[in-house]
Amino acid sequence: MSTNFIPNLEKLYASLGKRDYESVMSHLANDIVWIVADNSPLADRSPYHGIAAVRSGIFERLTAGFDKLVVAVDEIFECEGGRVVVLGYYHGRFRGKAEDFKAQVAHVWTIREGRVVKFQQYLDTLQVARDSGAV
Repeated sequence: MSTNFIPNLEKLYASLGKRDYESVMSHLANDIVWIVADNSPLADRSPYHGIAAVRSGIFERLTAGFDKLVVAVDEIFECEGGRVVVLGYYHGRFRGKAEDFKAQVAHVWTIREGRVVKFQQYLDTLQVARDSGAV
């Protein structure tokens, strides 16, 4: 089963890099379930349910906490059940930090009727914690 969502996913990642979070959210279903990697900075409210929770819990906090956050995609795998797996790296800079960071990431997107209904993040949280100064 082809999701035909990969071009939209590429646009979504480009919008994320430009901090155009409204464009990112335009690809999400109203009842989205957004699951952040355990121990990541935004895991405290995970899972996020619905657009409003994703807007306030993810994108408003990304704006407040990061000067830059870009996803460099290495590979995209289209899977059964409307799932797409993306492997790559976050390149970013925490607000108030001089140096950029790089952390390995995997995203699992579940697509139904052309919209993202579920997002699952896997992240090198130790690297993020080190680069943020948390450890």
